[in-house]
Amino acid sequence: MKNLRWRDIKDAKDREGREIVVLFVQGKGKSRNLVAPKSVGGYLQRIRGKSKAKGPDDRVFTNFTGKPEKTLYNSLISDLLKKANLREGTLGVPRSTYCFRHTYATFRLQEGVDVYFLAEQMGTSVHMIEQHYGHVNTIKHADRVLQGMAGWEVPQPEPDDTEAKASKAAATRDQSKKGQRNKPR
Repeated sequence: MKNLRWRDIKDAKDREGREIVVLFVQGKGKSRNLVAPKSVGGYLQRIRGKSKAKGPDDRVFTNFTGKPEKTLYNSLISDLLKKANLREGTLGVPRSTYCFRHTYATFRLQEGVDVYFLAEQMGTSVHMIEQHYGHVNTIKHADRVLQGMAGWEVPQPEPDDTEAKASKAAATRDQSKKGQRNKPR
């Protein structure tokens, strides 16, 4: 992401017509398109508004002079983690910005994102995802695992009694009004 250039950011829509942002990223000899919510595009535009590097070939993440920055967020993230008492992980190892990648993968898997799509998004293999994130609970996502199998039905919501009673009362009123209109005077 540190090599991301303004020309590599495009607005797009997903299959259902929702607005997204597509980022073309390169690293470790590979390139790919990442997808992100529209809010990420808004954040990047706020950065662009404050940056001296606004041209299409300029890098997105620069220092205050507009030059590419290698350690732009290191001290900021470190300070935030210290303040939140999260600087060290469970094994006492200091956390870095790379930890957010692990958090992202874990949250996406917990939400039921397909491992193949996640591997593509993150630029890694399915094997690596399975190896490092195999602890994500599949029981929680039984509905996704069993989707489409014979004998598996998605539970339908229970009808709301108050709505059913109101509908029945309205139908009874309508019926009684019809009956009154048909009576001879």
